[in-house]
Amino acid sequence: MRERDLWYKRAVIYALDVETFQDSNGDGIGDFQGLIGRLDYLATLGITCIWLLPFYPTPNRDNGYDVMDYYDVDSRLGTLGDFAAFIREAQERGMRVIVDLVVNHTSNQHPWFQEARRNKNSKYRDYYTWSDQKPEDPAYDPAFEGAENNIWSWDEEAQAYYLHRFYAHQPDLNFSNPEVRKEIHHIAGFWLSLGVSGFRVDAAHILVQTDQLDSSEKFYDLLEDMRDYINMHSRDAILLAEASGPPDAVGKFFKGDERMHMMFNFLLNMHVFLALAREKGSSISKGLKMTPEKNHNSQWLNFLRHHDELNVEDLEVDEQEIVFKAFAPKDDMKIYGRGIRRRLAPMLKGNRQKLELAYSILFSLPGTPMIQYGAEIGMGDDLSLPERLSVRTPMQWNNELNAGFSRAVDVELIHPVIDKGAFSYQKVNVVQQQRETNSLLNWMERVIRLRRQCPELGDGECTILETEDSRLFVHSCELQYKTIVVHNLSGDTCKVELEELRETDMHIDEVFSSSDYTLPKNGKVEIGPYGYRWFRLHKLPEVKPDARKTAAHTKKTKV
Repeated sequence: MRERDLWYKRAVIYALDVETFQDSNGDGIGDFQGLIGRLDYLATLGITCIWLLPFYPTPNRDNGYDVMDYYDVDSRLGTLGDFAAFIREAQERGMRVIVDLVVNHTSNQHPWFQEARRNKNSKYRDYYTWSDQKPEDPAYDPAFEGAENNIWSWDEEAQAYYLHRFYAHQPDLNFSNPEVRKEIHHIAGFWLSLGVSGFRVDAAHILVQTDQLDSSEKFYDLLEDMRDYINMHSRDAILLAEASGPPDAVGKFFKGDERMHMMFNFLLNMHVFLALAREKGSSISKGLKMTPEKNHNSQWLNFLRHHDELNVEDLEVDEQEIVFKAFAPKDDMKIYGRGIRRRLAPMLKGNRQKLELAYSILFSLPGTPMIQYGAEIGMGDDLSLPERLSVRTPMQWNNELNAGFSRAVDVELIHPVIDKGAFSYQKVNVVQQQRETNSLLNWMERVIRLRRQCPELGDGECTILETEDSRLFVHSCELQYKTIVVHNLSGDTCKVELEELRETDMHIDEVFSSSDYTLPKNGKVEIGPYGYRWFRLHKLPEVKPDARKTAAHTKKTKV
């Protein structure tokens, strides 16, 4: 296998939905031309990779995850030419692009499914899973508890039941069919040829399952097949798996260099929020220790929030309740019985100290950091919108009409902007925060810059530094340099002694902190409420006599 460029281990990823980022033509819907006009903003922020949510032709009943055509751009968002121009402009600014590969299911409006319904003898009939009788005891529950109550639905035209793990309008593809696997190759090859640097594999943990509970191992070879194709057709493209579950389940997605390049670290994400809720750094330590091992070419993707719910289903029941009580005390803040449909800033009540603490944790954890569009300015949510749309409101650029997202006047926006409360666009927007030296946006630029300057945080050997104070989370990451980071999850001032900071042959720089602290003496560190301190260490150079000066001095003495 060719040597790969491990760019993804040094990346800072920014997740955005084209339709909610920037409208260029006044129709109320974001588009690729609008996104191109905002690329300089992302480059200045320090972003090195953009993750695009689905932009394919769609009935748009599930935020674009109900795909009608895998080989085109939804006409509302632009054309293939606009997409190609976007890729070129992003690359010129040093940014890569990864896109969603949504192949667990299609829309029921996809031509494959329409033909499968009409013609029992069509080759597309076997692109999906059918049953003449409705299974009495389905192997799995629906992915969206409450929105659906079964994974089998009757199709009147086909006169049969079809399998769908998600919404009824999203029939599952049948991966036992080699023709379906060929289609996945064609889809990946098409977008690779247009310049994308990889794919976020949607619902990968469901992708490997069948409708039979005892055959959940069956489709791991599908992932290996996808990996082989990607490696064969690109030197540096990646597969990023969205896969949740207990450690023994998610660990299977890393198998040497045969399956995924990257994975969302849901387990660690849940424990970070448990730590924030309990104000105990020990919860993060627990999450890190639970994280399955990976090899050198693999990487975890760390995040706080993205466009889906905050999923806490793999925490203990009492731990789930602690998180819900802290961050979703009202019923309309919860979703699917397992998650929270809020953005980070309102979850933390806009508390700047806690926001900085949370993002300091994110950017210092071992792995690659990802932020959701608008996180850099502390955007809020709109709980009046249904399900997960609450966290998918338009980007807030300024305090003008429609938050600067669109100049549309007589048409409805794709989603309403937030125009009331503490997180309204009049109070929270890019232009305002660019003017304020101490704004969250400018702070985020600094932490992103520091993260990129410290490659050991993404790719170094990580060690949890145990302390007797459960309020603290302390860890180190080491490559050529060693960085030690101390976080105080509590509202109290804490003190700790760290043996690693006593080393006399090391030079210590405090490169980032929540306050102006005195440098540690004899390893003693003080840290304020919800504080963070980043120390970067490197060995002092050995002082050796200059050979030429020594020789000259000796000669002169002899004379």
